[in-house]
Amino acid sequence: MEGKDRNISVMGIVNLTGDSYFPESRCLGEDGRTDVGKALGKIGRMLEEGADIIDIGACSTRPGAPEIPENEEWARLRPLLEEMKVSFPQVTFSIDTYRASIVRNALGIFPYFIVNDISAGEDDSRMLGTVGDAGLGYVAMHKRGNPRTMQSLCDYADVTDEVCGYFDGFAEKAERAGIRDWILDPGFGFAKTVEQNYELLSEMGRFGRFGKRILVGVSRKSMIYRKFGITPEESLPATQVLHFAALQRGVDILRVHDVAEAVRTVALYRIL
Repeated sequence: MEGKDRNISVMGIVNLTGDSYFPESRCLGEDGRTDVGKALGKIGRMLEEGADIIDIGACSTRPGAPEIPENEEWARLRPLLEEMKVSFPQVTFSIDTYRASIVRNALGIFPYFIVNDISAGEDDSRMLGTVGDAGLGYVAMHKRGNPRTMQSLCDYADVTDEVCGYFDGFAEKAERAGIRDWILDPGFGFAKTVEQNYELLSEMGRFGRFGKRILVGVSRKSMIYRKFGITPEESLPATQVLHFAALQRGVDILRVHDVAEAVRTVALYRIL
């Protein structure tokens, strides 16, 4: 979608995990249980700061992350969703999961949400049918392999061309599954080198041909801190530079750790 007056959203990250690369985003207690109070407080602050969507993930998918059982993922999510139903019943939120069972369980609490799936349905053959049948929103992300193998699968002749080809295939799958409302995420940091991430970002305009909203998740990622030899904690200024560049190239949704700063970046983009 083109034009500075297009619908641009800021998606705030809430991690119900203990090993996110940015510790400030974590809402898991030392006992391995969700710190519901901390998570609710974070959601409240993000909404006050202008977040349009809250993205909740209970299974770490960073490179190298171990897989956790489905029952553990749901045990982390369930208490927060139940409290959100009381405290934030109208919130627009997404669940960062690649498991259809998690989606079905969550439908018992909320009738509608967005599914943010790093595998675009490839890691669970039931996912696309579940989303299509329930009429949910859906974020389809590009990756190769899994968190344990993805960083060895970065061999592309043309990274942007191959990611575009991937979404050509996904569009057909989504159509067959009855998913009309889907969002395209090129998957920064997932089976891409630092250099490939920047190549992909510089060519984001090529994804406009799909006619779908485009989501970018570059917040405090290794494409920043490894490039400059800094930490995720030191990566906020560069993150906002990349957010501005993404907006210039037609991106519609920024997935972020720092909502207030991203909201100001969107405001500056609109007036400059």
